[in-house]
Amino acid sequence: MAAWWMLRWVVAAAAAVAAVLALDNGLARTPPMGWLHWERFLCGTDCAADPRRCTSDVLRFLSRWCALPVPSEQLFMEMADRMAADGWRDAGYEFICIDDCWMAPTRDKQGRLQADPKRFPGGIRKLADYVHSKGLKLGIYSDVGNKTCAGFPGSYNYYDLDAQTFASWGVDLLKFDGCNSDSLELLAEGYRHMSLALNNTGRSIVYSCEWPFYLRPVQQPNYTEIKQYCNHWRNFYDVYDSWSSIKSILDWTALHQDTIVKIAGPGGWNDPDMARTYPKLPRSHALLFPASLLVIGNFGLSWDQSVTQMAMWAIMAAPLFMSNDLRHISPEAKCLLQNKEVIAINQDPLGKQGYQLIKDKNFQLWERPLSGRAYAVAVLNHQEIGGPQNFTFSLTFLGNGLACNPACSIRQVLPASRDWGVYSWISSLSVEVNPTGTVLLKPNVTNSHRSIIKSSKCLHLLIASILLDLQLGSTHSSLSTIFLVVLAWEEEQ
Repeated sequence: MAAWWMLRWVVAAAAAVAAVLALDNGLARTPPMGWLHWERFLCGTDCAADPRRCTSDVLRFLSRWCALPVPSEQLFMEMADRMAADGWRDAGYEFICIDDCWMAPTRDKQGRLQADPKRFPGGIRKLADYVHSKGLKLGIYSDVGNKTCAGFPGSYNYYDLDAQTFASWGVDLLKFDGCNSDSLELLAEGYRHMSLALNNTGRSIVYSCEWPFYLRPVQQPNYTEIKQYCNHWRNFYDVYDSWSSIKSILDWTALHQDTIVKIAGPGGWNDPDMARTYPKLPRSHALLFPASLLVIGNFGLSWDQSVTQMAMWAIMAAPLFMSNDLRHISPEAKCLLQNKEVIAINQDPLGKQGYQLIKDKNFQLWERPLSGRAYAVAVLNHQEIGGPQNFTFSLTFLGNGLACNPACSIRQVLPASRDWGVYSWISSLSVEVNPTGTVLLKPNVTNSHRSIIKSSKCLHLLIASILLDLQLGSTHSSLSTIFLVVLAWEEEQ
């Protein structure tokens, strides 16, 4: 027993050290959830067609190049109304986030940022008050450099003032981009400085960074340091409304999982984004806009691809920020985005990010450890032609042999919820998956350690399984089973 208590102490000490290394602002203990305007509404409008979202003179350059719509105060109020009235807030989506293009082209006489008076006539404080009155929180955007990605005033040399300004407006989240910084040293210093400045305001403001994304072309990010300053951070380009975008994000995440999975946890999360640039713009005006976005409910994904994004964002413990029009969303998309079982997996308090276990031709098998010795499992079919195909795998692959040991009940969460029944841990599971689709499963161990020992039948089965695994070379599964049997024996004494 002494050895067992020593092991528990070591695990607890390691967890305590990990907690110290996370940003100490008490926020984002689970991945943040909300709505952000960027992918769906971009940065410009036809004022004649929609006077609620009127473009300002400063964006005529952008409009000439991209015909982008500029969001307005009215848009965010209407989205807040929908989030409060249509169940989004109750499902866990709490942030309404403004992305780039909200600012006036210059700071005020005191050097403070100011909202474009044509599109935000009441100012950000009024909008924040309205959002808060709906039981929601307001997010805003700025940039570590001297200009934002769209050319508005950045926060360089104004970090403390901007943090105080955001706090005085009642802002609850800052998405901090990395355009127009002169060097990697200034970039890193800017991200550190703004983190401390936000904490010094005394207001709880979630801090979303783009730090590792802007480092990666030149050097490997130091994720341990980044987690000390940021609540979540973007690793890859922004998502856009297409299957190729979603697929690229998943491929990148699997390729880099040995580096990024271990750093994620309560207070700090990987942000699996994908970006688009506008190639017709001169290089100095290239747009790279940050957003951790669910594009479900827009135009580019099929139903199966929408299921894949929702399932995999849950497996990856990703921030869930929708970018869609909540005023005109289909019942099917709404049901998927508000699925309580999927959101519960994403928000699981253990806070461990999932990872790819197996890649076999067109199939991928992913798992995520959950609290209460549970796991979430995703089977993804990458094939883009043909019909549904079956993928078969042994349950001993899951959780180093612990996810279904000695038996488990399996529940399918997506694409539709249903119970599959009870399986022994040496069973194989065959899953039928549509092209570009995903089946999300949740196995739960059904037997306690005491019942393992009390059932001689089950004990004989476990011993036989150990011998079979050792014969096959499956040492990880065998050691896990031996550990369970020894632990159960200790409890019985």
